[in-house]
Amino acid sequence: MRVNVAQSATAAAVMAAATLAAKIEAAVKSRGVCSIALSGGETPWQMLEALLSEPVSWGSLHVFQVDERAVRFDDERRNARRIRELLVRPGRLPASQFHAMPVDAAVLARCASGYSETLAMFAGKPPVLDVVQLGLGPDGHTASLVPGDALLDLGDAEVGVSGVYQGMRRLSLTFAALNRARCILWLVTGGAKAAMLRSLVAHDAAIPAGRVARTQAIVIADVASAAALSDADRHAP
Repeated sequence: MRVNVAQSATAAAVMAAATLAAKIEAAVKSRGVCSIALSGGETPWQMLEALLSEPVSWGSLHVFQVDERAVRFDDERRNARRIRELLVRPGRLPASQFHAMPVDAAVLARCASGYSETLAMFAGKPPVLDVVQLGLGPDGHTASLVPGDALLDLGDAEVGVSGVYQGMRRLSLTFAALNRARCILWLVTGGAKAAMLRSLVAHDAAIPAGRVARTQAIVIADVASAAALSDADRHAP
């Protein structure tokens, strides 16, 4: 696993957008349709803004979520709200092709089951997503697969419910769903991620991110997050 190193977080976001667009177009050319799952965060939002300027077959694209906080839709912490604002607009992603995670806090287990069924409708059973875009936390988590959570060991479902993390429970794709994807696109920025990016590259299964399949992985990072990597682990485009 080599890391494509950009000079800034913004440059990493632009690089990730171009990579994502190319993967979408390759999937559409091959299968006529593309299904992707997106994570949230400031740099991913920049990536999605840049994606709007890329040549994308929006009418053939279905967008899912990697994870979501169990908060109201109008809460600023809700990833679905931001994805919808960025992508669902005339000439871009049709509203019917954005599949937001339902997160009714009273019935999260039912929400997880329902979202698994939605994935199966558009990505097959078991679902195989074309691209899953992931981030990396300073504690080594990815999606809402956090250290010590029982969700890490859920092997018989595509979507699960996390314990309380940073004050909230969440829905998340499981390792089963992530590891079946045709491509994992990692977007990692910021010096706080440097130690964990080194662990990810080393395939350290002691951190949740290290348990994600790496065969079809693409890693895009900025200089700050790549600071602890060796020269052999870096690729400067």
